[in-house]
Amino acid sequence: MTITRPTVDKVLEIAKGLGMTLTRAEAEEYHTLMQANLDAYDVVDAEPDFTPPVMYPRTSGHAPSAAENPFGAWARKVEVEGAASGKLKGKTVALKDNVALAGGPMTNGASTLEGFVPVADATFVTRILDAGAKIEGKAVCEYFCLSGGSHTSKPSMVHNPRKMGYSAGGSSSGSAALVAAGEVDMAIGGDQGGSIRMPASYCGITGMQATHGLVPNTGVMPIESTIDHTGPMTMSVADNALMLEVLAGADGLDPRQFAPKVDSYTSALDRGVSGMKIGVLKEGFVAGNMMPGVADAVKEAAEVYRGLGALGEEISIPEHLLAAAVWTPIAIEGLQWQMMQGNGMGMNWKGAYDVGLMDFHAGWRGKADDLSESLKICMMIGQYGIDHYNGRYYAKAQNLSRRVKAAYDAVFAEYDLLLMPTLPITASKLPEPGAPISEVIARAFEMIANTSQFDVTGHPSMSIPCGEVDGLPVGLMLTGADYAESTIYAAAAAYEATVGMTEIAPKAAVVERACNEPQPLVHRGDQLGVEHQVAAVAQQRGDLPLGLRQLDAQRAGQLVAHAGIAVLQVIRIRPRGPPQLVQFTG
Repeated sequence: MTITRPTVDKVLEIAKGLGMTLTRAEAEEYHTLMQANLDAYDVVDAEPDFTPPVMYPRTSGHAPSAAENPFGAWARKVEVEGAASGKLKGKTVALKDNVALAGGPMTNGASTLEGFVPVADATFVTRILDAGAKIEGKAVCEYFCLSGGSHTSKPSMVHNPRKMGYSAGGSSSGSAALVAAGEVDMAIGGDQGGSIRMPASYCGITGMQATHGLVPNTGVMPIESTIDHTGPMTMSVADNALMLEVLAGADGLDPRQFAPKVDSYTSALDRGVSGMKIGVLKEGFVAGNMMPGVADAVKEAAEVYRGLGALGEEISIPEHLLAAAVWTPIAIEGLQWQMMQGNGMGMNWKGAYDVGLMDFHAGWRGKADDLSESLKICMMIGQYGIDHYNGRYYAKAQNLSRRVKAAYDAVFAEYDLLLMPTLPITASKLPEPGAPISEVIARAFEMIANTSQFDVTGHPSMSIPCGEVDGLPVGLMLTGADYAESTIYAAAAAYEATVGMTEIAPKAAVVERACNEPQPLVHRGDQLGVEHQVAAVAQQRGDLPLGLRQLDAQRAGQLVAHAGIAVLQVIRIRPRGPPQLVQFTG
């Protein structure tokens, strides 16, 4: 094929944009000289792209129905059966929707990416299927993964299965919600500022941000290569360790990987913590929005470890606070340079590029008004830093990242793990539709005080549940030296074995008619409340006068019993105010 050649006028335009002044005669001469180079582009264009083969059959799947999607956590339902045997045989998996699954849509939570279909699977997708797992579909994530809350994804928010109307955390919002609800055994999450650990904390599950580069990012849409992490999200520590055994290891295609050290993580589960030195990080408890109940729950967890024979004491790493600031220009200028201006991939690295993604994602420039508020503010700050300060603060922050990493490493020479709250808060209420920009952005970044540091340093860091405040989960974060995932799993498993594994959230939004073909009637986001729906069924059976709009729980329960409708848990969705859970049986 022949690529489009620039005109002489285009050469003049390009030169002007680069600060060059050319006469038309000079532009014509350059135009002639360009042709030999553009001939080489023709050769490249004529060749087929070189992409990994797709190994397992699948369909493109379908958009989830309301009945299939009570929490808004599914982006796409698609079944891909893995190998006949393997470590993950019998396990079901959801993929975050920034992960390439060939043949089906990938939106990365963004309206501007609707219609994009990858042609190859992410490396670890093939590994998951080779291990015998069944992929159930794609989980919703936040708009280009730029939110720690679960309210920016398109087309709708993700609700926390622990409490409807509350955030599931982000940006791996759907992944956490599906695991917490028991809809899948395992999910893939991504973490650039805490996006595995934040939703894990909010939803009461386990989430591992593995050492930078341990899990290949090939086939995952990047944000910024030096902080991109991928890892497992599960209910149990054992499942988490098992999944990481499958995910981890070099693939030769990801420049983030520098001879990653893989271990048998499940072998560490029974190791215990006797004699383990755990540093309770003082700076991990000082966030201005630290909830006393969160701090207390984490400190109680530290006491559990002492009771199990670990040597736990408070320590201080002042650079912990500096590391949070260092993350900001790296993440914000970096995402603007690579993910947005670089069309999702950027340049200057060897490995597997998604050419189709680069072409498709370039279209955001014509739809920039559709981008989320949390992404817009990051883009504007990032572009300002690049234009006004020439990227110097990105560069300086990268230099300082070596200093803060050395500070943590010095502590890891003496201590096995650091312990602190994953987040300073529990899940907050989801913003109402039409909420002001300030509220949308506050809910996106209010929880990030302790997580972003370890995206900068690349140390492995895991959130596990350690209690509740007012019925909402609290996360305990354990962080270790590079490739110390086994040590983290040993400590996490010991705690889980002592206090018990957190249970999945109660089955929610289940309202079925007692008939041969049960038809779910309640789903997230209905303007018509569940009481109204119960009433509608009753009206069909002649049990309720037409026009009755409000029912209390007792009356709804009576109708349920009378009409023979099986209701395990009802979500009362009101036109105003947060949804309420009303439990009754009938």
